[in-house]
Amino acid sequence: MKRLPLGTGGLLALAAIVVFLPFVLPNNFYFDVAVKTGLNAIVCIGLNLLIGYAGQISLGHAGFFALGAYSSAILTARYGWPAPLAMLTGAVGVGLIAFVVARPILRLKGHYLAMATLGLGIIVAIVINREIALTGGPDGMTVPAFSIGGWRAVGAQTWYWIVGGALLLAVWLSLNLIDSGVGRALRALHGSEVAAATAGVDIPRYKTLVFVVSAVFASLAGSLFAHADRFLTPVEAGFLRSIEFVTMVVLGGMASTFGGVVGAAILTVLPQLLAGFHDYKHLAFGAIMIGVMIFMPKGLVPSLAMLLRRRPRAGAGP
Repeated sequence: MKRLPLGTGGLLALAAIVVFLPFVLPNNFYFDVAVKTGLNAIVCIGLNLLIGYAGQISLGHAGFFALGAYSSAILTARYGWPAPLAMLTGAVGVGLIAFVVARPILRLKGHYLAMATLGLGIIVAIVINREIALTGGPDGMTVPAFSIGGWRAVGAQTWYWIVGGALLLAVWLSLNLIDSGVGRALRALHGSEVAAATAGVDIPRYKTLVFVVSAVFASLAGSLFAHADRFLTPVEAGFLRSIEFVTMVVLGGMASTFGGVVGAAILTVLPQLLAGFHDYKHLAFGAIMIGVMIFMPKGLVPSLAMLLRRRPRAGAGP
């Protein structure tokens, strides 16, 4: 019997959620939150390939997200490019930047690698703040609506379906990559670079590949964000934004594509749910995070999957 592709059940479940969720969302505010959740999830899916599967930390992915966003914004607003072409150009440009910096940066390990990627993100943020003529500087810039021919993508509900489709595509691509020879090579170098090299894995090549792929995911999500939100500020390139992405990956579960989606959903929706706590919002948010990390150190999705696998064994007879 032919084996179903890895994660097919989870992908179908996610597709069902995307299709039926609009029936329970009461107004455009909730659609907007869903759109931001989907965009964060796309970034986390790519970042999880880098951190969870390849074992390479990055504290600068907000820089790639912002580069994609500002590429689309500048090319459409300043030069009148079609939005799809601007998005594609931004993704190619970000991919080239990631390729150029990957080799020297990914030779580092541990906290040295974390500091190098953090520095990359800071450089992007500084450039965006200083290039006022192009980016609007700290005041930000307005972004034209996404349009193809005479059709314009406007409104939270329209963007819900665009981002929902992009999220499903990102999950499908990630699952196929993980289930391929590339995915096996990434897991091998995560386990032991020495053993992987001995087995014939080209370590620099695969590190560079996954770094570029994760950067392109972030760039495309940034471009979609720019056109969906219609306004950009340098905050999107900030250090705290990068930390937010990493936290989503860790909370949902590293080396789990659906963990990245779940982590993004929780950390995007939870602040909205805790808004009524006012002064205690951050305290409650921190307590929830600490509790999850103490009782589910592998992250939500891997920990829950482990519990479900153990349950039938515990109930089995002698």
